[in-house]
Amino acid sequence: MNHSATSKKSAAKRTAAPGKTYHHGNLRESLLLAAETVLAAHGVRGITLREVAKAAGVSHAAPYHHFAGLNEMLAAVAEQGFAALAEAMECANAAGDTRERLLHIAQAYVRCARLQPERFRLMFAPQLNQADAFPALQAAAQRAFAILQAAACEHDPVNGTELALCGWSLSHGLSNLLIDGALVNAAPAAQDPDALVRQLTRRALGLG
Repeated sequence: MNHSATSKKSAAKRTAAPGKTYHHGNLRESLLLAAETVLAAHGVRGITLREVAKAAGVSHAAPYHHFAGLNEMLAAVAEQGFAALAEAMECANAAGDTRERLLHIAQAYVRCARLQPERFRLMFAPQLNQADAFPALQAAAQRAFAILQAAACEHDPVNGTELALCGWSLSHGLSNLLIDGALVNAAPAAQDPDALVRQLTRRALGLG
């Protein structure tokens, strides 16, 4: 091989290397983005590692570089869901007095659920409810609840934790009912979810 050919081959390797490094450096992120896409299209029961790899444009074996199996990948997606929920609740916690903050937090919760319903279902999927197996996911869920708990305790120092559980239950149940379309005929107010969340949370707070 002459010197010119060798130089061209070396240049080609140098050009290709950065792209290869970039791809592998972002493999985990790419897989999680692909998982979100597949999850939104097929739901929790329809997602597989093979489909995620295909959506990410990588080999079927690639996900195993970062995840031991499907549930570990789904736990990472759910963890991102709780992080997004916590961020939305934190922003809502900055508004108005203590009552108004609780109303805004409830609205933020339901909005997050309705924005990505399949991810919302995944966040509470039974197969991921294993604190020992997925500690990072459990920590993310606890951080989200802690925001509501702190706001509730500020509003009612004596019964704050109970109030937080009541608010979480109300928002969570209402989110599922809205996602499933169960309130279309039962509650005309469901046509305006934000208003319905506010109305029901006011009742829970004894505001009428």
